[in-house]
Amino acid sequence: MLVLTRKINEGIQIGDEIEVKVIAVDGDQIKLGINAPQNVEVHRKEIYQAIQDENSKAAQLSEKLLDLIKKNNKKY
Repeated sequence: MLVLTRKINEGIQIGDEIEVKVIAVDGDQIKLGINAPQNVEVHRKEIYQAIQDENSKAAQLSEKLLDLIKKNNKKY
């Protein structure tokens, strides 16, 4: 993990297209501004994890449904 120290209005550049900038610091909270192309999804980590969990559940359900369809088709 890269650890950097930044002040308000300072930022970091990730590749050619993503910039993360410190907008404000208020106690133990930091406000970040993120400039990224529209095709790059940017989420808080807990939201990203929830999306991954839901995608995993949906994939498992799809596999079970496909297995059930295959099983039922063998009967005919």
